[in-house]
Amino acid sequence: MPETGTDPEKPHRESAHPEKSSEEKKFPRGLVIRLFAYLVAGHLFAGFLYLLFTLGGQQ
Repeated sequence: MPETGTDPEKPHRESAHPEKSSEEKKFPRGLVIRLFAYLVAGHLFAGFLYLLFTLGGQQ
């Protein structure tokens, strides 16, 4: 009888997608800080442009 690899007594082989450690699931800290800074700076710049166009449209 050919083996099907479903014998419950044999340990399972490593799967094609092994579990990643918790460190591999997280983004690097520097990347998170840079992303946050870019988001804040981008919103501030967009707010400044909005203010410029709002004030410029009043004249």
